[in-house]
Amino acid sequence: MISKMAFGQALIAAVALLASVGPGAAQGFKIEEVRSVTAVAPGQLKPKTIVFSDHRDDKLTDAGTGLIRFADWGRERPVQKQYLSLFPGYTEPTIKVSVHGIEKSYTEKLHMYVVEARFLIDKAPGSIDLARYTRLDVLEKLDPTIKHRRITAEQALPQVDPQSAHNRHPGRRWCEAPQSLCIESRYPLEGKLPVGIRLANKLEEGGKKISEAMEFQTEIRVLPAGEIDRTGLSKLTGFEAPVTGVLEQTLFQVNQVIQFGKLLAVLQENPADSSKTVATVFMALAVETDVLERRKEFENVPVLRNLIPAQVLMGKSSFNSGNSISAGLPDYVRNRIRSIADMLEQ
Repeated sequence: MISKMAFGQALIAAVALLASVGPGAAQGFKIEEVRSVTAVAPGQLKPKTIVFSDHRDDKLTDAGTGLIRFADWGRERPVQKQYLSLFPGYTEPTIKVSVHGIEKSYTEKLHMYVVEARFLIDKAPGSIDLARYTRLDVLEKLDPTIKHRRITAEQALPQVDPQSAHNRHPGRRWCEAPQSLCIESRYPLEGKLPVGIRLANKLEEGGKKISEAMEFQTEIRVLPAGEIDRTGLSKLTGFEAPVTGVLEQTLFQVNQVIQFGKLLAVLQENPADSSKTVATVFMALAVETDVLERRKEFENVPVLRNLIPAQVLMGKSSFNSGNSISAGLPDYVRNRIRSIADMLEQ
């Protein structure tokens, strides 16, 4: 089972999906909160404005965590589940654990953090080169604090590690898709969180020590024209217009706390102005429910009361600070969406 001290990995793993898009926010773009991004028609978009929603106030969302139960998400938003899951047909995985030397299986329950954003790119669809975001040199320049190395399909852990077999893609192997980049990344924790981790490690006797760095594996690819389901993606974005490009980033391996992550950027022609492109960006992160439910164990230790996993994850802890990962998921994701918008206009 997951250690009760896994809060540090919970925060950084959850935001790792967007960590490779760069440390700075684009100053030209501002965020406008809306209840439903897909309900905002392209003609209502304002220049340099990102309409954004992470659904923390939805009726479907659990009030205690700000996240949506995977089962509720799949039932109420099946189109999102189809395109934003680790792969089509994904279900909560069956995990095998050893309890007192006896192997048992259980279903790993998940909660989802789902983000939607939409903005105009001041460029014609045909002039946007998505392929450059699958180059290692571009990623290295975007954020020097994250170190990447290219990996092959043989190094993708779901292929070689039986403990990660539930994250294997049923239709192909990770890292073998055309026009793709597969990387293993390392991100050292920043701000106040390393202090909290060191304290937690001292108090946790005999348990697995929490690392002050996060390692994860990601596949980034541009979908080939033959794989783009234009009808289905138009349902996902909520408006009919030719889909001109899709960038997909999949977090398929994290050591704990997060089961998977998916970022999908869908570019469509702007019906009102062919010299501009409409970008709709979706992000989904599957957080292991076990981590979110470990509240009392932290509350009973005075020095850890501000390190309750759900609070740290959602930026509600006194250990959250700054504007980057240490700020918590909501603030960090908003900054990263600004960075994506800026990059697409470059």
